Amino acid sequence: MPIRAIVWDIDDTIFDYAGADTAGMRAHLAAEGLLGGYGSAAEALALWKARTREHWARFESGELGWEEQRRERVRSFVGRGLEDDEADAWFFRYLAHYEAAWALFPDTLPVLDALAASHRHAVLSNSSLHNQDRKLRVLGVRDRFEAVLCAAELGVAKPEAAAFHAVCEELALEPHEVAYVGDQPDTDARGAVEAGLAGIWLDRAELGGRPELTRITRLDQLPSLLAGDTRFGAPDTFR
Repeated sequence: MPIRAIVWDIDDTIFDYAGADTAGMRAHLAAEGLLGGYGSAAEALALWKARTREHWARFESGELGWEEQRRERVRSFVGRGLEDDEADAWFFRYLAHYEAAWALFPDTLPVLDALAASHRHAVLSNSSLHNQDRKLRVLGVRDRFEAVLCAAELGVAKPEAAAFHAVCEELALEPHEVAYVGDQPDTDARGAVEAGLAGIWLDRAELGGRPELTRITRLDQLPSLLAGDTRFGAPDTFR
C-alpha cells in the first residue's frame, strides 16, 4: 500500500534549530556579560549544547518534567543553584534571543508545496505542543499540518513505538501507510521503522554510515523517493 501521509520532525528537520540556538545563545551571553567566563563564544556554545543534550535525555526518559529540564539546563550551565524563578527568568531572556533567530531551512517550503496535494502531513516532536505549535505559527506553516503531537502531552517520546503509533491513530492510518522524516538516525528513522512506519533519515550533515536506514541529504530528494515507494528500495539511493 502506498504512503498516504508524511509525519515530520521539526527541529533540525524543517526548522534550523541549531542555527537559531547558536545565534540566540551568542546574543544572550553577550547581553548577560557572560561570554568572558567561558573562554570563548565557541566554548560557551559547546557547553550549552552539551547541557541541553544531557537534560533533554533526562526529560525523554521521564526523569524530569518539561519545565524542570529547562531549569536544570540553566543551573548546570551557569554552575550555581538558582531558584526556580531565577532559572526561569534566565531561560526566558535567552529564549527572546533564540526566537529572534528562528528560520525554516530553505528547502522546507518547496517540498511542502510539492507534496501538498499528494500526501497528508502531520508533526510528531519530542518537545511540547505549546512550544512547537507556536513555532509553526510564527514560521507561517502551521496550516500545512493537520495534526501536531508532542511528547510532553503524549507522555511518551520517540523512539518509543507508542509515540509513532499515536500520530498514526490521530491520522486514522496504519503505520505502513505513514512515512516519518527526521534528522536523528536512531530516534527518528530507526524508531519509526521499528514502529512499522517508513523511516527516513534526513542527514543534512552527510554523516552517512547507516546503510540499514533510508537516507536523504536534502528535502528536495523526498518527492522522488516517495514516488518510487516499494518501501523505498535500497537505502543507498541518495548517497
